[in-house]
Amino acid sequence: MAYRFVRAQPIRQRLSELRERLDNGEIGKMEPFGQAMTKALENARFDPETDEAVWIEEDYCAPPLAMERAEVLDDYFEDITIVEEDVDETTGWKRIEELPGLWDEVLDTA
Repeated sequence: MAYRFVRAQPIRQRLSELRERLDNGEIGKMEPFGQAMTKALENARFDPETDEAVWIEEDYCAPPLAMERAEVLDDYFEDITIVEEDVDETTGWKRIEELPGLWDEVLDTA
């Protein structure tokens, strides 16, 4: 199992649609990555220094996040960067836990 440390520029005007798709379970039903993506995006953080969303995502694709990007991520984020391809999940989340939540930051300003 691989976990990716991800940074991306949110497309703010589209994020309310993404939040709705997460909330109504549409993304969670996508196979094989929906549940992992939902968990990652619901817990995503916001880095105010770079205006980027940051999260840790379980992924098995080569190249990393290929299916997730094609089906969801490229519609809502730009400049998606895999900072670290194989990060320990717990350690990764701890690295960003002090950052504000993505949804608290972007939905208020979208």
